[in-house]
Amino acid sequence: MDNSTFDFIDGINVTLNAGGMNTINIVLAFVMFGVALGIKPGMFVEVFRKPKSVILGMCSQLILLPLLTFGLVLLLGDRINWSMALGMILVASCPGGNISNFMSSLSKANIELSVSLTAISTALCVFMTPFNFWLYGNLYLDIASVNAAVPQLVIPLWDVFKTIVILLGIPLALGILTSHYLPKVAAKLKKPMQWLSILFFIAMVILSFWSNRQAFLQCIGYIFLIVFVHNLLALLTGFSVGSVFKVPRADRRTLTIETGIQNSGLGLALLLGTSIFAGLPPHGGMLVITAWWGVWHIVSGLTVSGIFLLSDKYNKQ
Repeated sequence: MDNSTFDFIDGINVTLNAGGMNTINIVLAFVMFGVALGIKPGMFVEVFRKPKSVILGMCSQLILLPLLTFGLVLLLGDRINWSMALGMILVASCPGGNISNFMSSLSKANIELSVSLTAISTALCVFMTPFNFWLYGNLYLDIASVNAAVPQLVIPLWDVFKTIVILLGIPLALGILTSHYLPKVAAKLKKPMQWLSILFFIAMVILSFWSNRQAFLQCIGYIFLIVFVHNLLALLTGFSVGSVFKVPRADRRTLTIETGIQNSGLGLALLLGTSIFAGLPPHGGMLVITAWWGVWHIVSGLTVSGIFLLSDKYNKQ
């Protein structure tokens, strides 16, 4: 790619609408309630009684993905510029995304493992996201000889608390209680809410793209390819870890989805909602990579879920 293309990408400004993000968070909480309707409290005991898959999931997401992303940005070389590379490292440093729980439910994966991994990675992101971004970001800039310094990330504690308790914990608890005390109601709600959730995520893809259509249309082909490769790497990392260590099929599906779906919304919030990156040169590449990740991992998550379900159908024949 030539410098003029990189300059254009770095000049892109992606807007983050606070009202829209709050609406999405509310609907995600609603979706989590629907996912929890199929969960029994005793299922979590089994997950932590045999913690192998939990440990593998944490290693896959918090250690392997940032490391392999660092290798990928070095491999891409001058096909990307420094801001796009930092965007990829930032996304890889973020915790798992909340929609992974829905995708695991849709895929007939281990939902309890998915919820546990999302909660743990989100709690640890206060430490692991700044550390991974600082480590691999500075290593990349040193190797690429870029005259810039990676800023020290500060993860807002309220956002982490809100994610764990408000968006994850409360809807999860309400769904489990409904399933336990009102099983007939839970059984009637489960299927309709699953279809509503699918429609919601499809609408999210359309709206997310539409609100930033002018910014993406001029460079979408190139950005799409970079994010596609990066997301594919993440999905394959989770799948490979599960396969190498021979975890049950449902757990392997969860590891695939949890590693492949990142909380890029946190990355955007850090880029746009704080002054952390104010001292950097124009860095629209970070914004575009992070924003498109938020759109694409919904598409890839639904696609992978469909592949898993088709494989079940094929194996039954």
